[in-house]
Amino acid sequence: MSRLDSLKQGQTALGVEFGSTRIKSVLIDANNFEVLASGSFEWDNQLVNGIWTYSLDDVWKGLQASYTDLKAEVKDKYDFKLSKIGQIGISAMMHGYLVFDQADKQLAEFRTWRNAITEQAAGELSKLFNFNIPQRWCIAHLYQAILNQEKSVSQIDFMTTLAGYVHWRLTGKKVTGIGDASGIFPIDSNSKDYDQKKLDQFSDLDGVEKQPWDIKRILPKVLLAGQNAGQLTKEGSLLIDPSGDLQDGSVFCPPEGDAGTGMVATNSVNQRSGNVSAGTSIFSMVVLEHPLKKVYPEVDVVSTPTGDDVAMIHANNATSDINAWMHLFEEFLVLAGKKLDKETVFRSLFFSALTDADADAGNLLTYGYYSGENITGLKEGRPLLVRSPESKFTIANLMRAQILSVFGALKIGMDILKKEEVKIDRLTGHGGLFKTPRVAQQILADVLETPISVTENAAEGGAWGIAILAAYVDKASELSLAEYLKSKVFSASSTITIEPNYDDLPGTHKFMDRYQKGLDIEQAAIEHTEVD
Repeated sequence: MSRLDSLKQGQTALGVEFGSTRIKSVLIDANNFEVLASGSFEWDNQLVNGIWTYSLDDVWKGLQASYTDLKAEVKDKYDFKLSKIGQIGISAMMHGYLVFDQADKQLAEFRTWRNAITEQAAGELSKLFNFNIPQRWCIAHLYQAILNQEKSVSQIDFMTTLAGYVHWRLTGKKVTGIGDASGIFPIDSNSKDYDQKKLDQFSDLDGVEKQPWDIKRILPKVLLAGQNAGQLTKEGSLLIDPSGDLQDGSVFCPPEGDAGTGMVATNSVNQRSGNVSAGTSIFSMVVLEHPLKKVYPEVDVVSTPTGDDVAMIHANNATSDINAWMHLFEEFLVLAGKKLDKETVFRSLFFSALTDADADAGNLLTYGYYSGENITGLKEGRPLLVRSPESKFTIANLMRAQILSVFGALKIGMDILKKEEVKIDRLTGHGGLFKTPRVAQQILADVLETPISVTENAAEGGAWGIAILAAYVDKASELSLAEYLKSKVFSASSTITIEPNYDDLPGTHKFMDRYQKGLDIEQAAIEHTEVD
């Protein structure tokens, strides 16, 4: 079947991911999973009254702009007006705080994963559950709001994630995928639902039992990959395509978080497989064979889209500072009267980190901390470049230091998994950091001292992953998700694997030692540098 025939017959799947800096839409052929068209919209969080947030108006503005781009590409490439889509999936940044009352009115600003403002709540819940509750989890935000005696808490009728919110508005269904749900509240991997014992423990807390709502009732229903999660309503179709061209009735898969869609996009849903996703934040996901022996504040236990336990190492800061330096170099090129497209600038600077830099980055030290970092125990962030008079301050070393620093907090968590003797057969990188071939892949292999694979769809990320999950709804009765990915989606996929460069390991170790020893410098910057 030709691409045009797939479009005409609606044998397509649309994946939309609300990332931290970009809303991306990807339309795939549901028969061979090839990308037919894509669109995007750039956005960014805002620090408002000390809270990292996004306006929900921008959610819809961005979705419509992204879809309009995609629709225009379909018209340009195939001379076809897109009006019918078979399946749709929504993915987004996990965690945070989105609450609504009975009239569907938003009760508080959207508090994203980036906020480190729930230390008391996360600590008390972790102790109560004997289970790590990170500060960014929805339940930590809810309990902190209770501890803070926020008046709106008693009015809550529904609490969800960004993916769950968009899905709800498009379908009318208050549901979410189990991977996304595992960042809301702990999951029982046997029942494939919220952990009932922990729900009861939470309900018995003094501040909670006084509330007029029941915790499970206000949470979205948990669904597994492959389940039908509703259909696009007429109102929902206009939210995507205000022109009215898009027909209602498209089938939805359960909405998922960016962690789950990353696992799908890298074929990492089997035990002993894992992936590293690197964008504004960075996290690794490793599917566990056995429960961890201890509870670690650096390690989250979440779920695959089918409900298996996953060890997640999540660091809040990754590429924001790299992007800032790239903008600086682009400004210089403009001043110098030179014209280079952004991709060429990135490629040139990234490759210098691999070919011209010292392995230890010339004794430079960088922290790309735009916000607090839970793994390293810092409540706020200050981007820093630290060097001594003897440091080799070159562009190549600066870029290598930046990329090494992206992996600094992640390595602390991954070292814990090594001590736990967690077995990893395959680790796959994806996300924007891996778009430039070989560079971040090689440096990550050196940092973790393990082979790193990258697939041909590495840069497509979660939007492609949720499109795959959307297409899977039609096949779930025939194949497990793992079988579906292996035999259908990735059967002919090209994968490049890079081994650690053992000559560079001593220098890489030296940088990572410097990174951990220098955290006091970052703390001092927080204490002595005010933020407007």
